[in-house]
Amino acid sequence: MNPCEKRTPRKRGDKTRSTRSQVRSALHRLWMRSRERAKALKATKYCCARCGVKQSKAAGREVKIAVHHMAGVGNWDSVIDAVFDELLCPADMLEPLCVECHKKEHAKV
Repeated sequence: MNPCEKRTPRKRGDKTRSTRSQVRSALHRLWMRSRERAKALKATKYCCARCGVKQSKAAGREVKIAVHHMAGVGNWDSVIDAVFDELLCPADMLEPLCVECHKKEHAKV
């Protein structure tokens, strides 16, 4: 099949549970590698902000330190919906462009 031939676009309602879980998993991986999370851990010297226990990877004494959103993460479903609406939109809302035409398109704004 020629890569430029049209394929049947995925319908908007085709957000299967596995696809949503993949998005949630990708967002979690992004969070785990974020600068903000690393900065929070570094600020407490990898210790619990409440009890002071220090993170450890020593065999038999493993202690993991999680980073908690004090304001909480809103509704995960609405976050995932926003990813689908804004980023993983239907194919008819996407336009393949070469790098130069893509730069020109963004320069219009």
